[in-house]
Amino acid sequence: MCRLLAYLGPSVSLEQLLYKPEHSLIVQSYLPREMNSGVVNADGFGVGWYHTQKETEPFIYKNTIPIWNDINLPHLCRYVESQCVLAYVRSATPGQSLDFANCQPFNHQQWLFLHNGYIENFRQTLHRKIRSTLKPEFYDKIFGSTDSEHIFALLLSQAEINKHRPPEYALRTTLLLISEMAKRHQAKVLANVVLSDGKRLIASRFAVGSQAPSLYLLRDDLNFPNSVIIASEPLFTGDWKPCPENSIISVGEDCEIQIEQI
Repeated sequence: MCRLLAYLGPSVSLEQLLYKPEHSLIVQSYLPREMNSGVVNADGFGVGWYHTQKETEPFIYKNTIPIWNDINLPHLCRYVESQCVLAYVRSATPGQSLDFANCQPFNHQQWLFLHNGYIENFRQTLHRKIRSTLKPEFYDKIFGSTDSEHIFALLLSQAEINKHRPPEYALRTTLLLISEMAKRHQAKVLANVVLSDGKRLIASRFAVGSQAPSLYLLRDDLNFPNSVIIASEPLFTGDWKPCPENSIISVGEDCEIQIEQI
């Protein structure tokens, strides 16, 4: 089980998000409070962010070592600022290899994607079924072996099929498809997802056959005014709201929040 966070608002340094909070993502990597399984998140990490002025594809920094062992990250975090940041620390599902291809965030063009959770017995249950539903261009872009990357490929396929609908619709369709597959195989699915194009955040707190992993929402905090943070665990004391189970959370450019039940 991983820990993740996403930020949208005025430009901030990565240091302010990843290191400064009392229960930062760094702390959550070795001392998480609300993980359903696992003890630490020591199987790599990743950070994705967008340029503050240019319309470019997002930047990504990943490593397969524990986040607390990366000596370059603190220096990078002091330098980089962004208005939209996605980050996570990984606790690998048993059987999933520890390599860069399996590190998140995953990206396609402007989109960044994070997944906290798992598909139970993925190789024996939904692996082949998900791959059979993918559009060829996204099938060919799966480089790792994780259920997370396959969920992202399915989401991209659904977005292409429903290109005239908002991305929230593609996410909803993706989760419902996975739910149908999982019920046929009697497999549990945990699918807390965050998706961004740099201008908005779209997230889900979702599960099949189990309680969904923790996910919280914070808007317009004194430490981060005019912003929204979505995180697996609260980063500091504040008015954090638990996201409803089986819901999709949309955060617009104006940081207005909409929540829809699945």
